Formats: sequence, C-alpha cells, structure tokens
Amino acid sequence: MIHVLETLRPADLTDALAQFWNVSGEKILAIEASSNERNGTPVFTVAGRYAAQGWTEWTQGFQFGSALLQFDATDDEEFLDIGRRNTWRHMPAHVTHFGVHDHGFNNVSTYGALRRLMLEGRMAADDAETALYELALQASGTVQAARWSTTADGDGYIYSFNGPHSLFADTIRSLRSLMLAHRLGQRFLGENDVAVSLLGRAVEHARTTARYNVYFGESRDAYDVRGRVAHESIFNTNDGRYRCPSTQQGYSPFSTWTRGLAWIMLGYAEELEAFAHCSKAELEPFGGRDAIEAVLRRAACAASDFYLAETPTDGIPYWDTGAPGLARLGDYLDRPADPTNDLEPVDSSAAAIAAQGLLRLGNYLTQCGEGELGARYWQAGLTVSRSLLRAPYLSEDPQHEGLLLHTIYHRPRGWDYIPPGAKQPRGEACMWGDYHLRELALYLQRIVLQAPYYTFFGPISDESNP
Repeated sequence: MIHVLETLRPADLTDALAQFWNVSGEKILAIEASSNERNGTPVFTVAGRYAAQGWTEWTQGFQFGSALLQFDATDDEEFLDIGRRNTWRHMPAHVTHFGVHDHGFNNVSTYGALRRLMLEGRMAADDAETALYELALQASGTVQAARWSTTADGDGYIYSFNGPHSLFADTIRSLRSLMLAHRLGQRFLGENDVAVSLLGRAVEHARTTARYNVYFGESRDAYDVRGRVAHESIFNTNDGRYRCPSTQQGYSPFSTWTRGLAWIMLGYAEELEAFAHCSKAELEPFGGRDAIEAVLRRAACAASDFYLAETPTDGIPYWDTGAPGLARLGDYLDRPADPTNDLEPVDSSAAAIAAQGLLRLGNYLTQCGEGELGARYWQAGLTVSRSLLRAPYLSEDPQHEGLLLHTIYHRPRGWDYIPPGAKQPRGEACMWGDYHLRELALYLQRIVLQAPYYTFFGPISDESNP
C-alpha cells in the first residue's frame, strides 16, 4: 500500500514544479513541430515519438489543452497562441461529435480552458470571444447529454461509444462538459420541445455510475470488494435492466483496471466541488444536496481507499489490480512499483489522474470540516505527485517527445510499444497522461502560489450558493 509522506507540503515541490514546466514546454514545442495533422491526433509514443491512432480523436483536446495549461503556468504567450489557434482550427467538430461520450475531455480542456483564462483576466478581455467559447461549451454539454439510456430504476446514464447498452467509468470525469453547460444556463429541448434538465442528467449519471460501476463490499457478487471499480456496466436496452460488469481495457470484469479507478476518483471529487456551487433550490428536484453529495462522496472515498490499499508504496499502480503476472512479483505492494519488470506493466497515467483526485477530495473534505480524513487523502495525493515529478516517470531525455513515462493504453489488445529485449511495455508516454500530469502540476502550483483555486468551471467566489 502507499506509504503516505505525512510531512510533505506543496511548497516542498516548488523546485520540482519549476523544472517540470521547463521540460513540459520543450515537449509541447517538439510535438507541435513534428505532428502532421493529416496523420491524425497524437495518442501515444512509439520508441519516443508520438504516433496517431485514428479512433474518435479523443486525445486532441488533451494535445491543445496542454499548451493552454503551459501558458497558465508560465505566462509564455507562445503556448497560448498554440492552444487558441488549434482550438479554433481543429476543435469545432468535437463540439457536435454525437458518436462519443468524451466531450469533457476534448472540449472542456480547450474551450473551457480558454473561457477560464479569459474570465481570470489572463487574456485580453473580449466579450465576443468569450461568448464563442461559451456557445461551444453549451452545445458540447447538450450533445453529451443526448447520448442517454434509461435504466429500469428510473435513472439513466450517458452511454459510451460502444452503444446504448454501455456505461463507462471514464465518463464520470468527462461529465464536467454537461455540468459546465448547465452552469452556463443552457436549455436542452427534446422532441416536441420537452425540456430536459442537464443538471438532472448529471445527477442521474453520477448516481447510476456509483450504483453499478463502483463496489462497496455489499455482496453484489463474489468479487465485491469495497472500492473496486468495473470499467464498464452492461444493460439490457429493451427494459434498462442491469446485466453484468465488463471491461474494454482491463484484465477482467472482476478485477480493477487502475485507470478506470482513477477516472472514478477524480471525476467524483470534481463533481463534489461543482455540486457545492449549485444552489439548494437547483438540487432539490433531484434528491437534494445532502443525498446527492452523499452518493458522490461515498463513491470517491471508496475508490480512493481502494487505490491507497492496492497501489505500491510510491503511489504508482500496475495497470490492473488483478493482472495475472502480479502474483509472480512477490510482495509488490510493499515496495515501489517497478516499471522495468518483465511480468506486468505499471500505468503512470492512472497515477497522474488519481493524484489530482486525492488532492481534490482531501481539500473538499477539509473544507467540509473533516480535516483528519481530508488530510489523509491530501497527503496521499502529494506523495503520488512527488513520485511523478521525478525520474523514472518524468522524462529526462530531450529526444523523447513524451513527458510522463511508463504509461499504458490498451494492454489486452497489445497496442503499447515493447522495446527490444523487453517482455512488457515500458518507457512510453500517452497524450492523456502528459495532459493530466500538467493539470496536476498546475493545481499544485496554484496552491503553492496561493493563486485562485483551479476548477474546470472557472473562477469561484468565496461564498457557496445557499
């Protein structure tokens, strides 16, 4: 399990963060210089060079969003230009992409970041430009909400690109698209002008995901361990009844793919922050603040506790907690992860996502007056961050285009590069891993500098909505 560094403070990472942004900027410029848009969006590295994979282009927002995070952290306007220019040029198709659930990944990372920077006064004020970003976000959230399947219990979920039967754990983090559209006052009108509540769909999706994708040790099946996460839940589309757990990228439906676990951790922590800024009156029709936040908090805490218990001492997980080779690694949870072993790969991208989830959950609980519990998650998040911000995970090779090394995309399908002489993937990066490490670093930097708290929904006041 993770050995939490109880005395570590954000300020202790100041030098590491400064070095990180220097390395990060070099990687962004290298990708910008080498990418050929005709070949598609960079997804993962192969022998140190980013390669495209033409499948929904779900990482394009992370590519251009990374440049905007770099500008946010450094005030270097070269990166603002890269992010803004490419958003205008390449992202409009993602706004109305009806075939995916990934709207929060692509559009909040680009249009959302630009809007936030504008509202924070980091860019020259331009009402028309702000309105453009908000229109894109309103449309994106509505399109995401339209991918809707109803469950037998009266709730529903945003279905994945696999079809109306499929609920992915990933989508809880991408739910920020729908939430941001609601915050901007978007109205969703269906057939015969029937109004659909975006907030209501966000609540239902979060509730359904918690009920079916997250386990709570309540004997749902023989493998019901509190905090375990199923990547995918399958439903009968004729009557909305739940059928079984499944997975696309994990080892099995009854083990935990650690990136799916991390999406749950960060997604629910962010949604707790977002719902805290909804008014009591807004939430009352959907169960009320206390009931909604109880569902989100229960899922976030269960998944985070599972992560702490099932991850090696340095906070970097292997790609799946049930991967068969782990049994041959011995007491692998009682020592730091070994990214060069020949039995099972680690997934540092899961760690980058999970670390931010731990920090946000810890901060949320502390703000709610639960300082002891909040500190537990906060210190765990700092511990994971410390591991990620240095070798062997932070790239030190200027010839390697990746920033965060030892990530995994799709182990079952064998998509990840295995270097000569090795038996498992290692040493490579992915676009979502690089992006989320940058987002984690920006979150920490703002804490260190006592700058405005970083949220996807933009500047927040000191007062919560009543």
